[in-house]
Amino acid sequence: MKKITGKGKIILYAASGLGINMLNLMMTSYLCSALLVGGFGADAVKNQTFLSKDLVVPAVWAVFALIAKIIDGVIDIPMAAFTDGLRTKFGRRRPALLIGLIPLLLAFCAFLIVPNPEGATIFNTVYYGVILCIFYSFYTLTMVNYYATFTEIVETERERNLMSNAKSVYDIIYFILGYVVVRMLLNGLNIRIVALIVLPLSLTMLIPLFMIKEPDLTKAEALEKTPRLSLFKSIAYTFKNRTFILWMIAYSFMTFGVQLFLGGINEYFSYVHISMIFVMMAAFAPVPFTLMIYDRIIRKHGFGIAYRYVLVSFALGALFLFGISFLPDGTLKTVLSIISGLVCSLGIGALFAVAYSVPSQLAADEEKKTGVSNSAMYFAVQGLFAGVATGIGTGVVLTALKGSENSNSGAIKYMTLICAVAVMVSFALTFTLPKSIRQMGREDGEN
Repeated sequence: MKKITGKGKIILYAASGLGINMLNLMMTSYLCSALLVGGFGADAVKNQTFLSKDLVVPAVWAVFALIAKIIDGVIDIPMAAFTDGLRTKFGRRRPALLIGLIPLLLAFCAFLIVPNPEGATIFNTVYYGVILCIFYSFYTLTMVNYYATFTEIVETERERNLMSNAKSVYDIIYFILGYVVVRMLLNGLNIRIVALIVLPLSLTMLIPLFMIKEPDLTKAEALEKTPRLSLFKSIAYTFKNRTFILWMIAYSFMTFGVQLFLGGINEYFSYVHISMIFVMMAAFAPVPFTLMIYDRIIRKHGFGIAYRYVLVSFALGALFLFGISFLPDGTLKTVLSIISGLVCSLGIGALFAVAYSVPSQLAADEEKKTGVSNSAMYFAVQGLFAGVATGIGTGVVLTALKGSENSNSGAIKYMTLICAVAVMVSFALTFTLPKSIRQMGREDGEN
């Protein structure tokens, strides 16, 4: 694959996934919920549901939603093997992007159709369940394939760090669009109209189609240079990379803490009477600037020190929030909570960035060493570890902390304490990482 150079091109390329991630947020956070009226206040029903009535049978829909999530979790690995092994005259990444992108967009549009507007029917339930499974499958193919190009489209660690940091900023942008702008639009427009307004953002995924330049991979010399791996060989190569597996263990504890924090902030802030808007603005708004600090530390001291810095920053912010939750309501509590959000901001953006920079660099190192090119599999395996960690955090732990309506003991206020402990376990595990990953990104040691 032809490499891209220059900060402008790299930052532009990092924007590619913004629109597709936004569609996934819409599907997960809004559209699936819009099929059932339950849980919405009377004022919200008109705009936040499709037709102000139940369109699916709840019990059957729950089964389909579970199946779709299971598919979303397990399909990463075969999809990664498919894109890593694809060999066409147009290369492998661009054809795989089209194979994923077109059905994804069709599934998103199909989900906005109401096949039977009379009410909750089995037909509607099966229809939406099948469409949801199709959407998640091709979302996975599209994004795993795109992330794999982070290894291949730039040459140096420095460039991969720049791309990963830029991608982290774009992640913050789509969070703001999804949870602030969309919510504002829903005050006057129906969710299906809002979904159509968001749909054109998917055009950001056209960026790789124009910027990726690959040779004809059907020719003998190309096949010899990048041999095709079977699914099981690709998995075996990935799991034999000891550095990557050690990183996955540390990454899983970090993911558990961060996703528990993000998944439970609505309930947490509501219970402890802290303004979620103020804290989230303080945590997310400075991210572009805090990433500059993180990048400077990487260049001077390497990834190991920089990663520990962001873990400690996030843990301190979470601990401050835990302590503040015991204070009486008032101005002091509000001011201190905003300061806590600012402390969290020193780490939270970089904790998103490592999900892109580390696996792409490890895959690049492996390709140089062995000639094996299976970067998509690295992201697929990372997705598997992250999915398990997130499921435990937002499923098991958060549900236990919330308790039932009749047994609300206030355990939710301990959420930030648990988050802090989890990321500090990740901190401790960084000392098990080999020097090659701890020195990654350090300018005087750059390849």
